[in-house]
Amino acid sequence: METKYAIIFICIVALVIIEQETNILSRVSDELIQRVTPHPTPQTQQGLPSEEPEEEEDIMDANSHSGGHKHILILASTRTGSSFVGEFFNQHGDNMFYLYEPLWHVNSMLKATTGSVLAGIHKGVLQGLFLCDFTPLEKFISPRPRNHVTSTLFFSDARRYASSMRFLHLLAYSLCDALCNCGSVCLYFHYCAALCKKPVCTPAVKDLWNQCNTQSCGPLNLALASQFCLTKEHRAIKTVRLRQLDILRPLLEDPRLDLRVIQLVRDPRAILASRLATFPDIFQKWRTWARQGKVPEDDEHVKWLKEECDSVRMSAMVGLSRPRWLRRRYMLLRYEDVTRYPMQKAEEIYSFAGIPFSSQAREWILRNTQTTPANNDPLYPWKTNRNSLEQADKWRFSLPYEVVQVVQMVCGPTMELFGYSLVDDEKTLVNRSVSLLDPLYLM
Repeated sequence: METKYAIIFICIVALVIIEQETNILSRVSDELIQRVTPHPTPQTQQGLPSEEPEEEEDIMDANSHSGGHKHILILASTRTGSSFVGEFFNQHGDNMFYLYEPLWHVNSMLKATTGSVLAGIHKGVLQGLFLCDFTPLEKFISPRPRNHVTSTLFFSDARRYASSMRFLHLLAYSLCDALCNCGSVCLYFHYCAALCKKPVCTPAVKDLWNQCNTQSCGPLNLALASQFCLTKEHRAIKTVRLRQLDILRPLLEDPRLDLRVIQLVRDPRAILASRLATFPDIFQKWRTWARQGKVPEDDEHVKWLKEECDSVRMSAMVGLSRPRWLRRRYMLLRYEDVTRYPMQKAEEIYSFAGIPFSSQAREWILRNTQTTPANNDPLYPWKTNRNSLEQADKWRFSLPYEVVQVVQMVCGPTMELFGYSLVDDEKTLVNRSVSLLDPLYLM
């Protein structure tokens, strides 16, 4: 009988203790929530607009949770000068972790996947990489990394291109010196300087290596790269495989990230001219039309160009409309402005990103905007050293007027938004004294 009462007494005591602990935890939880949740300003409580204070709170919240790290995403299309602009960050110095085209792996494996499904995958991979987690990317690397080790990061199609003379030239050079003088590891024809340094750069293995400026690195340990990434203060990614700005909203609202998006655009006429020269096989139809001086407006290739122009314009309109989740986190950048004023634009880019403009990046820009490689150089399309003043209008002398007319027809609204003037005749097209670049009036 005494045992029975003892058990009941113990149960009652236990319930009282549990209740007390629950009350304590509840009070602590409430206090924590009050500390984390920003208090509305008196204006907000009264129902009056209070956009600026809310904006400041958004930025402060992001910074406080990201540990002071800055995250930069360069959003572009092919042949818009994104490799050059990306080097602004790659050349920043030791506290920057820069990745070149990581989404290439996703698109290569999921060639038949489009729309919201592909966009969702892009979002997940980017979020992981900004947080220095390579795990989401690993599943798209072919062959699949073993124990997080791969020799094919951004370079897995090398054998397929081995018969190409252009690729043979790539193999014949020290790749980092040949392409951009940047002393970093080979990543799908480009580089991340951070991955070319110890401890990430491991001893080379026969037939499995990445050529750096003065050394060869062995297969990349992604787990080690992840740890190394965490030691860097800032992280930047450049991609031409994502156009829908709105899918980035979860990343921009992620309190662990202080993400800034730079959307790089270029005159569609110049983009097409560059693609015809760089990808002759893919754009064979356009090359034929350019020779013939006639473009079938209902062809699928023309429709694809229109779709691309429209998607770029719609993303820019989202950014320029300045929704709350994008305030002070979106920058529209024209390639033509960068080529004309590279140092000034670099300073603006760094200011926007919230990162000091390093002397190392400044020196690289000076060194790589004064000279131009020979046009017959097989590596020319991928080199980032250019006489910048020569680049902006170069397309005007390589693209026939008939092709220009079609581009203007399908991309007219996009060109108008970005301040690219239309030409009405061939004489104006080739007249350098007539500027085709208007001031960019942002909404």
